[in-house]
Amino acid sequence: MNVVQLVAFLWLIRTVKMVLFWIFLWQLKNYHIGRFVDHFRTHQGKKLIFDPLLLIKIVLVLLILVNNFFIYLLLMVYAAELLIFGLHLARKNIILPTFTPKVIFLTGMIFLDLAGYFYVSYAYIKISSWFILALLAYDILTPLIVSLIILFFQPFFVMARNRILQKAQKKIATFKNLTVIGITGSYGKTSTKEFLTAILSAKFNVLATPEHKNSEIGIAQTILSKDFDRLFEHETRAPFEKGARPSTNTGASVFIVEMGAYNKGGIRLLCDIVRPAIGIVTGVNEQHLATFGSLENLLSAEGGRELAQGLPKDGLIIVNGDNKYCLDLYKKVALNLNALVYTAHGDKIDSDIWTEDITMQKDSLSFIARTRQKELAHITVNVLGRQNVQNMLAAILAARRLGMDFEQIIEACKNIKEAHAGMTVKKGKYGISIIDSSYSSNPDGVMADLDYVSIFSGKKAIIMPCLIELAGASANAHYDIGKKIAEVCDMAIITTRDQFEQIKKGATENGMAPDNIIFCANSKDIFTMVTTACKEGDAVLLEGRVPGALIKLLYG
Repeated sequence: MNVVQLVAFLWLIRTVKMVLFWIFLWQLKNYHIGRFVDHFRTHQGKKLIFDPLLLIKIVLVLLILVNNFFIYLLLMVYAAELLIFGLHLARKNIILPTFTPKVIFLTGMIFLDLAGYFYVSYAYIKISSWFILALLAYDILTPLIVSLIILFFQPFFVMARNRILQKAQKKIATFKNLTVIGITGSYGKTSTKEFLTAILSAKFNVLATPEHKNSEIGIAQTILSKDFDRLFEHETRAPFEKGARPSTNTGASVFIVEMGAYNKGGIRLLCDIVRPAIGIVTGVNEQHLATFGSLENLLSAEGGRELAQGLPKDGLIIVNGDNKYCLDLYKKVALNLNALVYTAHGDKIDSDIWTEDITMQKDSLSFIARTRQKELAHITVNVLGRQNVQNMLAAILAARRLGMDFEQIIEACKNIKEAHAGMTVKKGKYGISIIDSSYSSNPDGVMADLDYVSIFSGKKAIIMPCLIELAGASANAHYDIGKKIAEVCDMAIITTRDQFEQIKKGATENGMAPDNIIFCANSKDIFTMVTTACKEGDAVLLEGRVPGALIKLLYG
């Protein structure tokens, strides 16, 4: 095998690996152009653009034009990339997309393009240096080529998606004995959905959208699934009209839909499909601001305006009165739509339900719920974190709207599990308490999780990446997180660089020693730091999407 053939062989391995990576990145961003582009504002995204090896290859294009000798340097570059790939392979640290039908099709199309390009280059370019330059050009342009092929086929996938949405819309319209509850917001959607599902399941036939299925296609697939059909297998009692309070003996079915969006109009589309009778808006902040483009667009979708507009005239909107954006929505829609508001305390506004005597313990949350009708109930749930009081109140209001009384709700709350709130506590290596809130993260969620960590008596540490998709609100949000970290934690390890300096600034300006707030992306190094600093009885909070390898190490 001569040097040209060897370069071509290494190029092929490297290019296949990179094609799969770029498909993975598009899939990770839900094929959403705004989310994909926003990735390149992050430190990791900038590393892809300003990769030293990429810059070397661009220079090599010019050098190989001058002298064939530099093909040997390109060979060394490809050999180095193959060595790095081998190390990742040995550590089982390979990034691959999830091979859905869409990914399999796109992978096939891109590999056909790759094979065709290689064949044409090999068959028709007779000068070795020009053949190598052709391969090098494909190498450098791989991200653009993969992206263009994905975007070329995207309209066809959109048409296929629309057919699925229409099919789901027609199917759900045939079920008259069904109440749909839509839940949206920037945070708290999943926990509220899980709490409400557990409570209503004590009385009704209930189905909720599964984890990570809050997009239009995920919701449509849920409607078209066998699980949705099972809602009605044992349905024998009389139906009730949307918005009405069913009697104690009703056998009505309930479909709870978590609604997510990245564009204005996204929630309205979901409402057109599922036609909710009840809407819940859990809370709104700047999370995903970058993908919406403006706060106005975000408030239209995740802020609940589209959900309120999508309800029938006799529908009901339930909003979080502790959130300023939700409260604004409540004031705007209350005159024309049935609206209920909940707050953690009853001293802010005239709430429909609020709490007193909140007690947060390491393994549970308890509070007294009071209503405008002067009813009260003592609620205890096995979930972690004071923020879940608000999510519980939203679920209680919806359950009461559907005819459940406090006695039934209190009993049903026994079915709520710790994992339903998205945060769990387990003993990890060396007896360290691992508080796992790695499902997702947003500014309000970080603050709430740190509040929970504060009840632990030993040394406290947080491990988290910087938050993404916050656009212009990012710097202030991370500075505030740093301030909160200084109040609660003895040590902080930040796993991405994007807003590390802002977190550090917020923490150090509020009394935290600079040496105690550290940037580190290596899982083994983080594990060593944590297990050196912490002992049995200490607590470590895993906030947001920390590396899976680190989680495995900490649990031992």
